[in-house]
Amino acid sequence: MIESLLEKVRAFDKNGVIKIEIDAAMKSLKDFRAKYRFVEDPESIETLDPDDIFKVQSDEVGEFFHWLEYYLKPIGHLTLYSNVYRQIRDQFEDFKELLHVAVDPEKSLAQKVDAPWDQIRGMGYDRHIAKKIIFCFNHESGDVLPIFKTSHLEHFFNKIVDKPSFPAQYVSLGEKYQFLISELLRVKQNLPETQSWELPYFSRFLYDNYPPPLMDEPPIEATGITKPDSETRNEQIQFREFTELLNELQRKGKITAEEYRNHGKLWRERHQDRALLAERLRMLQDK
Repeated sequence: MIESLLEKVRAFDKNGVIKIEIDAAMKSLKDFRAKYRFVEDPESIETLDPDDIFKVQSDEVGEFFHWLEYYLKPIGHLTLYSNVYRQIRDQFEDFKELLHVAVDPEKSLAQKVDAPWDQIRGMGYDRHIAKKIIFCFNHESGDVLPIFKTSHLEHFFNKIVDKPSFPAQYVSLGEKYQFLISELLRVKQNLPETQSWELPYFSRFLYDNYPPPLMDEPPIEATGITKPDSETRNEQIQFREFTELLNELQRKGKITAEEYRNHGKLWRERHQDRALLAERLRMLQDK
C-alpha cells in the first residue's frame, strides 16, 4: 500500500497548477481570518450582524457565508440554499454560541463537531457547514482536514491507512471524525514527501487520486465500523424527536436559547429523567 501511495504522491501535480490554486486559497483564508478575528478575540463574535449571514431585503447570502461558500471554495466545497441561511439568521444567537465553541482552544475537534449544531435546521446530520467553519478557524492547529463528508473520510481511511482498524465501540460523530482525520494525518506525517504539504493540498491529493464513490454513504461493512445496535438507534430517534420538540418551542417563543441548551444538556446527562423532561415540555407545548 505504501509503495502505491508513494507513486501517486510523486506523480501528483507535476506542473504545480494545483499548488498555485491552493496557495491562493490559503491567502484568501488568511484574509478571512483577518476580517473575522474570532480566534484572537472571541468577544468579536458579538459584533457579527444578522446581515452577515443572510440579507433578507435583497434575498442574498451575507458576507460571512459568501466567504465560506465562494472565496474559500478551493479548500472545501459547500452547496447551501437560502432556506439554510434564513434558518441560521433566525437562530442567530444560537449560531454565535456555536461559533464560540468552534474557536475555543480548550475544546477538542470531536467536541467542536459534537456541539449542538443540529439545533439549527440544516446544520445537523453530517454537519458539513460546521466542519468547514471549524477548519477555517482551526487549520493552524494541524489536526483538522478540509474534508467534510464522514463517508469520504472513511473511504480515504480504507484506501491509504495500513491495516485500517476502527475502534470497536460505538462513537459519536465528532469522535469518529477526529479519529479518521488523525489516522489520515498520521499517514501524511510519516511520508517525508507530504510532511510539508498544506492541509488542503493533501486533501486535494486524496480526492484526485482516490475519488470517493458517488454514493454519499458507503456500505457500513466496507468501513470496518460497527453498526449501531437497536438500543442505540432507538436513542438516536428519541433524541431527534426531542430536538424537534425543542425547536418548535423555541420558534413559538416558549423557551429561550439558554433554556434550549439546558434542556439538551439534561437530556444527555440524566437518562433516567428523559421521559419526565419530555412530558413537561409537551405540556408547555400545549399551553
